[in-house]
Amino acid sequence: MSEMTPPKVLPRLDESLLTHLPPFSKLGRRDIRVILDQATSRRYENGVAIFDEGAQAERFFMLLDGYVRVVRITPAGDQVTALHIPAGQLLGIAKAIGRETYPATAMTATESIVLSWPTRLWDTFVAQYDGFATESYKTVGNRVGELNNRIVEMATQQVEQRVANALLRLINQTGRKVSDGIEIDFPITRQDLSELTATTLHTASRLLSAWEKQGLVQSKRKRIKVMDPHALVLISQPKADL
Repeated sequence: MSEMTPPKVLPRLDESLLTHLPPFSKLGRRDIRVILDQATSRRYENGVAIFDEGAQAERFFMLLDGYVRVVRITPAGDQVTALHIPAGQLLGIAKAIGRETYPATAMTATESIVLSWPTRLWDTFVAQYDGFATESYKTVGNRVGELNNRIVEMATQQVEQRVANALLRLINQTGRKVSDGIEIDFPITRQDLSELTATTLHTASRLLSAWEKQGLVQSKRKRIKVMDPHALVLISQPKADL
C-alpha cells in the first residue's frame, strides 16, 4: 500500500545539499538558495512512482538520496526496467529532449528524497545558471549512450555476457564495498535483472545460481553481491573463435 501513502514534504533544505552536484556545482550559495527556494522537496517510500510515462511533464526532478528505476510499459501492459538512476542526478527532464510528456515512469527502488521544480523554470535555469545546461545535456547523452550500448549487447552478445555486463554496470554505478565483495546498493530482484538484459526470469535465475555455486556472486533477499568482479569481466568478454 505504499502507493497510497502521499510523499512527505520536507522542511527547508540547506544549500550544501546541492553545491557538490554537477548541475549546480559552479554556482555560489546565493544562487543555490534561490534555486532551493523555488523547489519542492519530498520523501518517497520504496516502490512509488515519482511520475508516470505519458503524463504531462509539469515538473523536473533532482534525486538527492536513494535510487530510481526507469520503467517502460510494453504494448502488452508489462513493466520493463530500462535503467537505474543513482542519487545526485536529474530525472524527468523531458524538456531537454524536446518532449512535453515523460517518456518513461520513474519508480523509487528505495526510500528516496527528491527535489522538483516547475518545468516553466527550465529555460530560466539553462539561461541563468552556469553549468546547468552543460551537465543536463551530458546526463541525457550518457543515458542515451547506455541505452544504445544495451541495444548493441542484445544484438551481439550471448545472454551470459549481457547478464555479466549488467551486474558490472550496477556495481560500477551503485556498488557498496562490503567485507567479501561489492553489493548493489538497492534491492534488485532476478526479475529486474532479466528485464535489464532482455532475457527470461528462468535464464537469469539459472545463471545467478550457477555463479553462486562458483563463488562469483551471492543473491538473497533482493540483494545481489558480486564476490569476484574480475571473473564477471572475463565472462562479459566476447568468446574467441575456435
